[in-house]
Amino acid sequence: MSNTINNTNYNFPNQISVYKGKVREVYNINNELLVMIASDRLSAFDVIMPKQIPFKGQILNQIASKMMDATKDIVPNWIIAIPDPNVAIGHMCTPFKVEMVIRGYLSGHAAREYKAGKRLLCGVKMPEGMKENDKFPEPIITPTTKADTGSHDEDISKENILAKGIVTKEDYEVLENYTRALFKKGTEIAAERGLILVDTKYEFGKTKDGKIVLIDEIHTPDSSRYFYADGYKERQDRGEAQKQLSKEFVRQWLIANGFQGLEGQTIPDMNEEKINEISERYIELYEKITGETFIKSDVSNIAERIEKNVLSFLNK
Repeated sequence: MSNTINNTNYNFPNQISVYKGKVREVYNINNELLVMIASDRLSAFDVIMPKQIPFKGQILNQIASKMMDATKDIVPNWIIAIPDPNVAIGHMCTPFKVEMVIRGYLSGHAAREYKAGKRLLCGVKMPEGMKENDKFPEPIITPTTKADTGSHDEDISKENILAKGIVTKEDYEVLENYTRALFKKGTEIAAERGLILVDTKYEFGKTKDGKIVLIDEIHTPDSSRYFYADGYKERQDRGEAQKQLSKEFVRQWLIANGFQGLEGQTIPDMNEEKINEISERYIELYEKITGETFIKSDVSNIAERIEKNVLSFLNK
């Protein structure tokens, strides 16, 4: 699709390397700066879908930058500038090899594990007698290992992270405290917009001077799950599915069409109608969570636009 961005292949001044993740591409500039480009690729069950979603990259990049700006007083982050709707530029960091997942409600992966009879998730005990989408007494942190592209992230306990030396005890405590503080703030921001922040994940890195900072995305529909607050209790009481804004609707559509990222399964075809529906849902979340009207960027030549804007920043 010409109006979306899939793979990029830039060669910026002083570029040392490029890392291509599931949906982002990160260019290393002189081991000092990182240029992070949010593509329109769609990933579900750790598998990249064959077709891109219009404006998805812009939506993720702009929500993440707004949320980082709103939380920078409580947790420092890596961002220096947003020179383009799809681009964030910031300090080079060494990422921690864990994703800090925090859950306020029994939903998604946690609910699937609970239904399977498990009461321990990443070493954290889940109370008996809960039903799907019930609120936990307190938010629980359920970390995952950070997988390479094409691999699956895996649940891991705090004890295992420390035992394997993936993160030091001192650093892990900082990550935990930051995770709880960010989730509290994210919950407050969501509530102002009539939403419930159900669960989310945060990624952290260390700058050259050893400072722990928030990296990647935050409170976007790819990294978070939201419910509409209005009618939440009534739906729970009636045992109905919650009205939600997240990527879960994509996962549910894939499951209904026989795909869960397992070996031997075929990715169902997404027709134009489905792609446009997904794009509209992403726009809806953007407007709901930011309280602002989404302004579609010029997509007549996205690759050229990005290059021009990044070069303009780097040449300053």
